[in-house]
Amino acid sequence: MPSPLSADRSAPQPPERGAVDALIHRTRRLRGDVDAVRRDAVRVDEDDPRTRWQRALCELAVHHLDDLGAHLGQLRDGLPAEPSAQPADGAGEPAGSLIGRVGSAEWNLLTDEVSWSDELFRIFGLDPAAGGLSLDALPSRLLPEDQPLLTALVTDCLVDGKPIDGEFRIRHTDGRVRTLHMLGEPVLDTDGCTASMWAVLRDVSALRRSQQVVRRSHDSLRRARPGAGALRRTAAEPEAAVLPPWQTSLRLPGDDGPGALDIAAHYLPSETSALIGGGWYDAMELPDGRTMLTVGDLTGHGVQATSAMAVVMGAVRGMAMAGIEPGALLGHLNQLLETSIQPALGSAVCGRFDPATHTLDWAQAGHPAPLLFRDGTGRPLPLPDGMLLGASSGTAYEQVEAHLLPGDVLVLHTDGLARDDAAGNGGARPGTEALLGLAPRFAEARSAQECVRIVVEAFGATERLDDACVLIARVGA
Repeated sequence: MPSPLSADRSAPQPPERGAVDALIHRTRRLRGDVDAVRRDAVRVDEDDPRTRWQRALCELAVHHLDDLGAHLGQLRDGLPAEPSAQPADGAGEPAGSLIGRVGSAEWNLLTDEVSWSDELFRIFGLDPAAGGLSLDALPSRLLPEDQPLLTALVTDCLVDGKPIDGEFRIRHTDGRVRTLHMLGEPVLDTDGCTASMWAVLRDVSALRRSQQVVRRSHDSLRRARPGAGALRRTAAEPEAAVLPPWQTSLRLPGDDGPGALDIAAHYLPSETSALIGGGWYDAMELPDGRTMLTVGDLTGHGVQATSAMAVVMGAVRGMAMAGIEPGALLGHLNQLLETSIQPALGSAVCGRFDPATHTLDWAQAGHPAPLLFRDGTGRPLPLPDGMLLGASSGTAYEQVEAHLLPGDVLVLHTDGLARDDAAGNGGARPGTEALLGLAPRFAEARSAQECVRIVVEAFGATERLDDACVLIARVGA
């Protein structure tokens, strides 16, 4: 149970005035900076949901900083002026302020005495001569649907010693509905029993109205986004034109006998059309009957990255057809990127599968390790040495061998699918845990294409910051 306040607690010491002045100064400077953004950077077009949303966010930020400055001013100045000297209801608030009125109350459980500040009477629109409302009568001033919430908050405070922190709505005597935020705690006597309860109530109606404006503007922006989806599809067309156009599973080598690979792949574009990148996947049968598998990603976005990706894919295919081993192939690819007219960095994984021996010879360049799924479980293959392509001249890429079994599923993917910057054990990034969790579903799948559909269902709706590629190869039984 949280430690409630004690009835005999000592009064808190006021903060140093100079420290509060420094905070006020910094708040004013920040408020000026935000206001400059609102005036100079956000050009308002009432027909554009995005600019309406940006304007609403800036205005809300300015209001929050105004509220913070006002609170700090109260903290610096100490007790407020005599309440009777304050203006009539609603007239004393700064223009455009969201700070609202703040009142306090204490309910003595031993004497049934109720003590309200004059400001709290103004918040409720009640006459101070009639006295403050008791805890039993207080819920009657709330909207009916909010009354159970206040009753539960007060009960938890008095019975279990829990602090009160909640919002409810009241109907003011002027007929308007207002939203109040209530903070409170029990006060214990020397025997540890609840003697009274105190609370501070703030009128946050203006703040909540401003937040509703932001939400409505954001919802309007979201409704306008289908057009952006069409733009992303248009921007992704160059990528789709370069990647292999597999509509169904690709069966390699040609026969359906043991060791034949059933292959499928998919490209997932980024959420932003400007981030169409240089990700690729490819698979092809080699003259000696083996199969080349590759997945990679180049830095950069837009047409330039897509063009570079097409050059890289052509180079990979040519070297693989010439019989160059995966490790040596990545070495040549590294030199190609380093000496290109437009140098780029990239990551890649390249493998060569032999259906006769069920062995996969593979190498990688700063890329996530392939994931091997077998008998309902998945794990990353041990990662050989290899740095990013184009990062350093004369780099050697380690080549390793893995033995696959009939029914195994091998998943090659780019970082954008399940991104996480920290490396995990065995070459797996923590972001691949979600992929590894698909192992039971892969075990029930009957084709590589079905495995790809499972991946797309799991990751296709994710709002990713980068595009992603996934290639799945399933070893025939």
